[in-house]
Amino acid sequence: MRSIDRSNPNENQNPGSFGKRREHACPRSACTRQPPRHPSSTSGLTDFGTGRSKLFGNSADEYLRVHSRGPTQADVTEGSGGIWERLQYDWSDPNHVVLTTTDSNIWGGSSGHTYTFTRLPDGLTDIDLIVVRDGKNLKGQLLGFVLGTIGKRVLKKAFENSVKAIEARNGAARAARLSGAG
Repeated sequence: MRSIDRSNPNENQNPGSFGKRREHACPRSACTRQPPRHPSSTSGLTDFGTGRSKLFGNSADEYLRVHSRGPTQADVTEGSGGIWERLQYDWSDPNHVVLTTTDSNIWGGSSGHTYTFTRLPDGLTDIDLIVVRDGKNLKGQLLGFVLGTIGKRVLKKAFENSVKAIEARNGAARAARLSGAG
């Protein structure tokens, strides 16, 4: 995982510098057996029903509110632990899913998430996640700093847990379809 300071023009020369806008990129170590164009590749990201917290630990069901939903987009508020975020989801390209923060009690500016799915020759799908956190108040700036430093391991573990939970759910659904078909 690396942190990038997009506000620093010398970012490549000084990658440890801290600026207002921070990106936290998870390493390309999370792989799933779902191909990118398969509907279940984005199904976990775009399932806004009850039980979402089982897939994403930072999305408690009591915070979840779907404002609108279309075939390739959704406007959703989610969060947990006193932190909430309204996100515009766009999965019009199933290999590149973008979540843009439109409102939050601590995040602002260019905050959001970008998931890029890349099919590998061995049948796995590489998932690259970039999370941008731009604190709009002191609490957001402090939390952004923590996430960009000591919180990286926590973010990586949460990401890996979400991938595993989505794989388990998709595997159970696939097994149920196969047993019902036979």
